[in-house]
Amino acid sequence: MYKPLELYIGLRYTRAKRRNHFISFISIISMLGIMLGVVALITVLSVMNGFHKEVRERILGMTSHATISSYQNNLKEWEEAMNLSTSHPNVVGQAPFIEAQTMLTNGQKVNGAILRGILPGYETRVSEVGDHMLSGRLDQLEAGNFDIVLGKELALLLGVSVGDKVTVVTPQIRVTPAGAMPRLKRFSVIGIFEVGMGEYDRGLALIHMQDAAKLLKMDEGVTGVRLKLDDLYLAPSVSRELAKALPGVYRVSDWTQQHRNFFSALRTEKRMMSLILFLIVAVAAFNIVSTLVMVVTDKQSDIAILRTLGISPASVMGIFMVQGATIGFVGTVLGILGGILLSLNLEALVKSIEQLFSVNFLDPNIYYISTLPSELDWNDVGMISISAFMITLVATLYPAWRASRTQPAEALRYE
Repeated sequence: MYKPLELYIGLRYTRAKRRNHFISFISIISMLGIMLGVVALITVLSVMNGFHKEVRERILGMTSHATISSYQNNLKEWEEAMNLSTSHPNVVGQAPFIEAQTMLTNGQKVNGAILRGILPGYETRVSEVGDHMLSGRLDQLEAGNFDIVLGKELALLLGVSVGDKVTVVTPQIRVTPAGAMPRLKRFSVIGIFEVGMGEYDRGLALIHMQDAAKLLKMDEGVTGVRLKLDDLYLAPSVSRELAKALPGVYRVSDWTQQHRNFFSALRTEKRMMSLILFLIVAVAAFNIVSTLVMVVTDKQSDIAILRTLGISPASVMGIFMVQGATIGFVGTVLGILGGILLSLNLEALVKSIEQLFSVNFLDPNIYYISTLPSELDWNDVGMISISAFMITLVATLYPAWRASRTQPAEALRYE
């Protein structure tokens, strides 16, 4: 016999047509349950990866990969900081900026917003806002004209469009004959952008950096220098290297620190969703337990005969572990193939269903993303495959152990 005895008999039991068709039915249900669980896990995690990637790209399309600032909140040596950061091989773009919390008003309409002073020629090196202009152009911002570019939702809240005026109210106080008054300035709206993130479309306004310096009395200083890297995932290590290379007056932070809570929440959500979906595989594994228990009961006489022929209890246990592992292996492989195919074609499949039934799962008027993104991660596929198969192996232990405890004399007494 060219096969190990346990493997040979276990596979033979799996292939054989049982007298009890109910056991065969439960075996098929167990296999399908594992397959569906694996398909659901791979597909859902791929969709979550796609959403996370989409959100991350939109956030990092507006924010910097790393930021050089000063502990005094006024970086006067910003040109020196830009020159020093240029020497790092992973830094591909720099842009100075001035930023402050302000109020924007138009008549009776008031809304808070981040006012960011930029140099249009530098800003395109570190952000993608210039690629998301609905009207106007970013390079139309000129020093001394006191022009402003607003996010789409912010413009709607203020009821303004290109050509209208908005008043910017800063938290700084100036003394007048009428008393202490906040500093304010009228700006002309020359552009509107939409990046697809409410944080920026509703709460960001862009002006020329020199106009921001005059309004906020920043003299020759800036809030900081924004950096773009060739690999955003190197931001923590690059930030540490720049912090060591720059003098002590500089402070270097990266996007993982600025958005730590948000991305931590996304990772936690993914872990919890994985845990919940693994319950589907666990339910299928319970079906394997019930299947093997019934098989052991059905094969009592066969087990007894094998024991009388000299087979050991460990070999009997191995036979039924092979049978359960085969069910789990086939279900896992089918689930992997189905999950990969579904994840790679999910966007096209959803579009077809929407066209066929005239529905819209992601209404662009409500959600920022109108299509269902899917990003297949092979690490997730590997983790799901190994975990699902290990769960099925664990499920075979009790029925196999019960089979190994069969006493030949008791099993053959009434045969």
